[in-house]
Amino acid sequence: MNDIIQKMIDAGELERARSELIHPAPAITAERLAELEPAARWTVLEGVDFNERRAIFLAMDDEEQAILLEQMPAPAARELVQRLPAYTLARALNLVGKGRSEDFLNALPGAKRDQVRTLWRQDEDTVARFMRRPVFWVTPEETVGEVTARLRDNSKMPEDVGAALLITDRDHHYKGLVRLGRLFRAKPEQRVGELLEMGDFYTKPDSDKVEAARLLQRTDLPWLPVVDGDGLLVGVLRIDDAMDVLEEDTSEDFYKKAGIGDLLHHKDVVRSEKLTSGGIGYPVKVRLAFLMVTLAGGLAVGGVIDFFEDTLAAVVALAIFIPLVMDMGGNVGTQSTTIFARGLALGHINLNRFFRGHMVREAAVGLAMAVIIALLAGTIAYFWQGAPNDIPQLGIVVGVALFFSVFTASLLGFLLPWLLLKIGVDHAPGADPFITTIKDFTGLAVYFGMAAWLLSAHMPTAG
Repeated sequence: MNDIIQKMIDAGELERARSELIHPAPAITAERLAELEPAARWTVLEGVDFNERRAIFLAMDDEEQAILLEQMPAPAARELVQRLPAYTLARALNLVGKGRSEDFLNALPGAKRDQVRTLWRQDEDTVARFMRRPVFWVTPEETVGEVTARLRDNSKMPEDVGAALLITDRDHHYKGLVRLGRLFRAKPEQRVGELLEMGDFYTKPDSDKVEAARLLQRTDLPWLPVVDGDGLLVGVLRIDDAMDVLEEDTSEDFYKKAGIGDLLHHKDVVRSEKLTSGGIGYPVKVRLAFLMVTLAGGLAVGGVIDFFEDTLAAVVALAIFIPLVMDMGGNVGTQSTTIFARGLALGHINLNRFFRGHMVREAAVGLAMAVIIALLAGTIAYFWQGAPNDIPQLGIVVGVALFFSVFTASLLGFLLPWLLLKIGVDHAPGADPFITTIKDFTGLAVYFGMAAWLLSAHMPTAG
């Protein structure tokens, strides 16, 4: 669809392009705009009502916002930034060229300019970079009737009240919250403070954004209060921002796990757009590093096969099961590292009880899988190639090698990512190449070593 819209824009049919592109939901319009060429995005938005344009801009992600600000004429861009929240400006202007970002900052009122600079001083992985200013709160002294009257006043009704209201004292110290369901069931003369709950449900501005997002995810609330060291309510982390944080964090882990990340500088998020479009230098660079680890591992495994060349030549049937030993362990290792990465990203893995809890459990799972696969594959190997070729020991060789390969890969799938985290190296891109190399090397060494030992009676002696 956007190819057609792009052609309309190129042909100067702007009104027709806008009618096709602009959707009542700003988020959908933002997604459609992101598929157009950067220069065409402002061409479309220029003819859109300012308030609608602002809503579309707020629905864009940080990178798309920065691109649009770079494309807009300076007067239009300055007008827009003056009407944007400080937290949005801090993230978008951080990605705009320095000269242009300073120009935008100088166009802001002094208080908002100070807010943006304060946010810039915060670590990019903290809640402070993502929190928003709370727009509605009540005091414990207010009555239920007074609060519900304020809520019924549509001209003042905030969009993000959601399922609960924030409660602060008159000095803006956070006290807790009151759920709307409980509020509307209470008597009009009852004080809000009597309905207060969850006074310990909040996060700090300098808290890790991912941990805060996980905390909010486990509730049914639309936001997580952000409280400073003095107990003052300074903002909220909204559920939509929290989900963006978790999506970005999980995507980053899986990009890196696939070998398209940065091993040592894991705070640098890998962007899909850079991997799928533009020049080839970036994707080649980020993918090649771990392919080199895999190349080295493959050569090492080839050395094992070369070392046991005589054994393989004597019993050709051994070659049939080499892919099985290598692939089965590889799949198990990938399963384990994927479960570890996802569990860590979603907060299901507690590193403080890694060995007592998660490692013991994974060892039990790996042991069970190894026994089942070894018995099944060993039995098949015996009846398929062992007994017909008068080498019944082949079933034992295949079974024991697979047991060792599966159990080792399962353990390494949890242990290696944990070890990499402990030494300060990103587990996502680093684990799989090393697991593959260690598992293939040891699995085939066991396979051929046992074959040379158990099958020696069936191998011709050197003459």
